[in-house]
Amino acid sequence: MAEVLYITAHPYDHTKSFSMAAGKAFIETYKEVNPKDEVVHIDLYKEYIPHLDIDVFNGWEKLRNGEAFEKLSSEEQRKVARLNELSDQFAQADKYVFVTPMWNFSFPPVMKAYLDSVAVAGKAFKYTDQGAVGLLTDKKVLHIQANGGFYSEGPEAELEVGHRHIRISMELFGIPSIEKLFVEGQAAMPEKAQEIKEQGIARAQEAARSF
Repeated sequence: MAEVLYITAHPYDHTKSFSMAAGKAFIETYKEVNPKDEVVHIDLYKEYIPHLDIDVFNGWEKLRNGEAFEKLSSEEQRKVARLNELSDQFAQADKYVFVTPMWNFSFPPVMKAYLDSVAVAGKAFKYTDQGAVGLLTDKKVLHIQANGGFYSEGPEAELEVGHRHIRISMELFGIPSIEKLFVEGQAAMPEKAQEIKEQGIARAQEAARSF
């Protein structure tokens, strides 16, 4: 049995969002094909994802200096404890499915906050004399992203940084490869938007059967 983190970063659901529609199709098909696997949905717009701020840095510094957790301020305790929960959950999972829209060439800021929360030395990677070495080498990743234009190839691909950010983060963690599924072009060709959506859903269902 595998544990799958289904991580979504969109304020809309599948009825309004192309990425969420593809994500829903993927995860429903995945559950059908893998009924014994545990799927945990992390909706980043509903979960508490602390930003790395002064409370976090002060709390971490105090802990490194040997202070007891109970000596931290209430805000330091709340944020540090939550970040610890998130990083533990991520490190212990077997597969990850990220679902995002492309906003301003990247993903929503809640996804950056989440990636920051799980990029923890000693859990996702470690430092060595040869540099950082990933610790999550046996994991699998899929990134589903909806783009209004076309950014999967050609000159426009250089402008897309959301998928590249996730890919680089996963490489840091030691994950050898990351699959991607772009649903794109619906804003550039609104007359074909429904067709693009349906094709994205079909591709997501197919991807789920082999993930």
